[in-house]
Amino acid sequence: MDQHIAEAIGRPDLIRLDDRLVCLRFETMKVVSALAAVRHLLDTGVVRRGDTLLDSSSGIYAYALALACHRHGMHCHIVGSTTVDHTLRTQLAVLGATLEQMEPSSDLKLDQKRRVERIHEILAAHPEYHWMRQYHDDIHYLGYRAIADRVREETDGARLTVVGGVGSGASTGALTRYLRTPDKGTAHEMAADVELVGVQPFGSLTFGAQHTSDPEIIIAGIGSSIPFGNVSHELYDTLHWIAFGAALSGAVDLLRRHALFAGLSTGAAYLAARHERERSPGRTVLFIAPDTGHRYVDTVFARHREATPLTHFTPEDIADQAELTLPWSRMSWNRMPWSRRHAEQATEGATEGARQSVR
Repeated sequence: MDQHIAEAIGRPDLIRLDDRLVCLRFETMKVVSALAAVRHLLDTGVVRRGDTLLDSSSGIYAYALALACHRHGMHCHIVGSTTVDHTLRTQLAVLGATLEQMEPSSDLKLDQKRRVERIHEILAAHPEYHWMRQYHDDIHYLGYRAIADRVREETDGARLTVVGGVGSGASTGALTRYLRTPDKGTAHEMAADVELVGVQPFGSLTFGAQHTSDPEIIIAGIGSSIPFGNVSHELYDTLHWIAFGAALSGAVDLLRRHALFAGLSTGAAYLAARHERERSPGRTVLFIAPDTGHRYVDTVFARHREATPLTHFTPEDIADQAELTLPWSRMSWNRMPWSRRHAEQATEGATEGARQSVR
């Protein structure tokens, strides 16, 4: 029996949508990483019950950290994105968390930069607070070990392709790292054959697409305008960049076809997963649904009549970031580490794109 609701919320469902397409569906995925991270900090004496834990969030992690703090008797202070909605603000208030929300902004890159600046201001005034650093501290990998064990068990050694939003790098990175590592002393002592496909929005710096932009919105939570230390680029085999309209169509199709109500990043991952399944007939494709669709009712699901049939979407296969094309681009990454060369290529792509615009 669970001792706290956070433990139940953090336990995902594995749902088989067809013979080779599986959804790893969370109610709130980052509860997994927040619970394990806070427990580790307490066990190692880095923090004590009653301390204040601080971090920045676009939404999901704020709720996750508030639940983990509630579970372990901690105080929670969140610097929240402009995208934090009324429902979440109310939940955080009742849970006893302090929320500082950024002023409305149409630029989520600026929103993210301002949040980080505010974190540093708070730490200067309260050096006793502990900054969780969800984007940089790999203690956020810890909670995914048990989930990787379950995926390994229930897919029964299948050749596996994991698809998910990159975001902070913790969920896709941790799952893949644990799945690729032999589970010694068990029936699964062989490392699994696992490929990793990351999903990004256009405009995200993480894999060098900062010179592009989506005319509608950046999909919050799966991209970044600042470098994230928890992203291990060398784990990824393939990248998909997907625009808002295509992700909306994916989310609506997932609900209509499979009755699975999930968010915008899930819609993007589902679209990429369907494509990878067709490209690799011998592999089982598992995609991550990190949250439910409730906070997207007005921005996504109320627009369901605008959804384009998924058969109308085909990704543009590209060789480097200078060729990125909306609404959907796909690139083989081949487990390359991030390097100055990649950063320079991304900058060159931005410069060339500007030249093309002038022409």
